Amino acid sequence: MRNFISISMFAAIVGITSTAALAQQPTAEQLQMAYNAARNQLGVLEYCQDKGYGDADAVAIETKMIGLLPPPADTSKGDDAEAQGKQGKVSALGVQQDIATAAKAQNSTEEKLCQTMVGAIKQAGAALPK
Repeated sequence: MRNFISISMFAAIVGITSTAALAQQPTAEQLQMAYNAARNQLGVLEYCQDKGYGDADAVAIETKMIGLLPPPADTSKGDDAEAQGKQGKVSALGVQQDIATAAKAQNSTEEKLCQTMVGAIKQAGAALPK
């Protein structure tokens, strides 16, 4: 397994979050995973926005996705995940890495990774209930 966050992992996070948000009866474990992933994404999107690589629309969509998830009894892991995201650290599928390191490993840039994530969030957001 690669030791960096790939664009497909960004898409997987979006998929986990939106699927759990729209699912009829997700398990508690799925909800916890989706909640933590969504909180990390929110932090990463804020990081991207602060760098000028994202926008408030993506942050608003992610916030809406989080609002669709019932919060777990203990939200501290989500708080930690969001704080890591705000520092530019993506935590997904058991892998944690800085966006800058992931971009370098893929011969890409932080800006391109952020733009890919923003695009995926906006696409997933189009399927959310109004």
